[in-house]
Amino acid sequence: MAEHIKVLLTEEELSVKIQTIGEQISRDYAGKEVHLICVLKGGVFFMCELAKRITVPVSLDFMAVSSYGSGTKSGGVVKIVKDLDEPIKGKHVIVVEDIVDSGRTLSYLLEMLWARNPESMRLCTLLDKPDRRVVDVKVDYTGFKIPDEFVVGYGLDYGQKYRNLPYIGVVEFD
Repeated sequence: MAEHIKVLLTEEELSVKIQTIGEQISRDYAGKEVHLICVLKGGVFFMCELAKRITVPVSLDFMAVSSYGSGTKSGGVVKIVKDLDEPIKGKHVIVVEDIVDSGRTLSYLLEMLWARNPESMRLCTLLDKPDRRVVDVKVDYTGFKIPDEFVVGYGLDYGQKYRNLPYIGVVEFD
């Protein structure tokens, strides 16, 4: 089965929205330092661009948490593949995700991170698919609400392909 990609959000639209989110975070954390936690692998493109647009001091860390296999549907099994390198106790944490889908993975992750006693914690996602939500997760910063379609690009993949696209596209199968 062949697939092709239809553009959903252009590179320019992404850049404008990320600038807006960076400005909002900078206002919300004026006088403070934020600690961004990127959920790998998909969130890395978004977090790097976001960090460049935040004007308060920023530190970074990475986690790999997975509930996906190589297909297009979530398996519902959450697994920590890579944990944080530094403690987050007392820090103002922003978890940065590429997409919030069912909410299962993030619910698990946020509960685990709260147990590590950050000063505060918020969630920032580039894409939100509220129609797929099965676990309620509060998203504090959202780039775009999108329909229930399988998307790739800007860090999101299909079987490890398409992460490097500079836009968000919908996978369509022939």
